[in-house]
Amino acid sequence: MNPAAGMFPVFPPPPPFYTFPVQPPPYFHHAPMSPVWPSPAVPVRSVWAYNFNAESDSLRSAARRARYVAVNVHYPGVVHHAGGQDHNTLTAEQRYALVKANVDGLTPLQVGVALYGNDDGYLGAWEFNLRDFRPRADPHDEKSLAYLARRGLNVGALRDHGVRADMLCATLFESGLISPRRGPPRSWITYAGAYHVAYLVKIVTRGAALPEDVAGFDDAVRRYLGNQVYDVAWMAGDCPAMPLGLERIAAHLGFHLPLWSPQLAAAAGVRALQVFMHLKYGEFGGNVQMYRGLLEGLH
Repeated sequence: MNPAAGMFPVFPPPPPFYTFPVQPPPYFHHAPMSPVWPSPAVPVRSVWAYNFNAESDSLRSAARRARYVAVNVHYPGVVHHAGGQDHNTLTAEQRYALVKANVDGLTPLQVGVALYGNDDGYLGAWEFNLRDFRPRADPHDEKSLAYLARRGLNVGALRDHGVRADMLCATLFESGLISPRRGPPRSWITYAGAYHVAYLVKIVTRGAALPEDVAGFDDAVRRYLGNQVYDVAWMAGDCPAMPLGLERIAAHLGFHLPLWSPQLAAAAGVRALQVFMHLKYGEFGGNVQMYRGLLEGLH
């Protein structure tokens, strides 16, 4: 796990004696602190029942050109805990058991998806507001809901005007983003991603329980997302100059806030994508294979 987050350190294998750096995509933008051009402010498209069809069409159109997909999921906290045991002392299977218990038992609130194309740069970000959560009946953590409310999430509006998770599932499959054998190779990006990816797997399996163990979960991730899944928290942990926390890292690198919904799920997806691109080409010379498949909070 990532030593920067206080977990067990796992050191990637040393790089070869010398490798030529991989060139960034033509439309790659570095942060303002770099000698190239600032990353643009990416607009967030908020998706509700009234505009779901139009925005789904927009996502499907953009997905054909996407080579990088970032995901962030807002959910109503965690209700299953380690019983006072230090999380750092848990085995991978014990950590996964907690993730599984929470994801199986709780209901996602909002899913943010941000896309980047090699030839087009940032293709946009979509924030799907889900209506399945019932605040009076479904388990949740009150403090987590209060935190999300302070950031602008209106749970009542989700219930009244949101879309069902199975509708989002259908859109993701129709876009070709899910089930990688249908389209070009893509990389999936997240930050501290154990829960984000686990909830995404739950959504695309129409609410099915997660697999019983880590190996089964990893197989499911590869089946639906492919084998190029990266967690920015792992990558940033190997960069001593980077602060902790996605928003702090993005601010440190000088990225602009996403437009129109700067503090919720899609904005976090945009920031994860921006930071990933900067780290991949600015810090690691384009070679990030040593981080493939590692999710903060799980591996």
